[in-house]
Amino acid sequence: MSNLFKKAVVFTDIHFGNKSNAYAHNEDCVAFVEWAIKLGKEQGAETCLFLGDWHHHRASINVATLNYSIMAMTKLSDAFDQVIFLPGNHDEYYRDKRDFNSVAWVKHLPNVRLFNDITIEGDVAIVPWLVGDEWKQIKKIEAKYMLGHFELPSFYMNAMIQMPDHGELKNNHFQGVERMFTGHFHKRQEVGNISYIGNAFPHNYSDAWDDDRGAMILEWDKPHVFHKWHDAPKYRVLKLSDLLDNPDKLLLPKTYARINLDIDISYEEANFIKETFYEQYDVRELALLPQKNVETDYDEQVEINFESVDSIVYSQLTAVQSELYDSNLLMEIYRNL
Repeated sequence: MSNLFKKAVVFTDIHFGNKSNAYAHNEDCVAFVEWAIKLGKEQGAETCLFLGDWHHHRASINVATLNYSIMAMTKLSDAFDQVIFLPGNHDEYYRDKRDFNSVAWVKHLPNVRLFNDITIEGDVAIVPWLVGDEWKQIKKIEAKYMLGHFELPSFYMNAMIQMPDHGELKNNHFQGVERMFTGHFHKRQEVGNISYIGNAFPHNYSDAWDDDRGAMILEWDKPHVFHKWHDAPKYRVLKLSDLLDNPDKLLLPKTYARINLDIDISYEEANFIKETFYEQYDVRELALLPQKNVETDYDEQVEINFESVDSIVYSQLTAVQSELYDSNLLMEIYRNL
């Protein structure tokens, strides 16, 4: 029995088309793939393993995004002896079945193997996004490695939110597997024999300050090793006072930053700060946000009445005084919206 791979570069959750099909994000995706290829070649990998969520939008693919997607997958096909590709939930048109997906075309590229069903090859189990009662099969599988796109309780979906127990697939269902590697949750984390390898690079402010993203090198029967993509976009949530003290350290290239205004500045000063930092640093976003008031003073003796949207609209339409408009007709049109 031959092994499925000898040495592989592994990554997941790249999400082509994210950020409303932004060119910057798609170009980041291609740049990441080029870096992963370079890493794989330097490490002597003959295989690439992709663990799901190649695209972001499940229902349709933007034409520009599709071009970026094909470009990147062609690069992987040309670079490695084989690319093992399994779809994630974002790749599937339906969440609860795998009849149609946005990555079916990859199987027509040389060296790319698309696994759209649970497959055991040699001592490796390959598991795309589970649907229906397929989760019941997992605890019966015995393999050295399992590659999947799982949604497991107790793991963190991002830095803040922990996945609740949904009563189906659980961590102890993988006891027949020596080591399981999975995509889906973007935060890199490991418990027991389960490893979420994390998304390819930070995608939004849920990834703020967590730059430990990139790819993994997996050599058969040896410990896996994570590698960080240092040229990745970065997300920061900062205080303005801290930023002014050390902008060279905090405003790295490709940075998206939300700046909390912890010091009083005028509108003109805020604009000057933004313009200056945009000119001096290769940042992508600087959003200056006012401090949220923790406490609001109010008179407990005053009764506060809240109006619904409907009541506000009706009162405004009733107040219309014009020979050109019938207020009753306008209200009937609104009710039928």
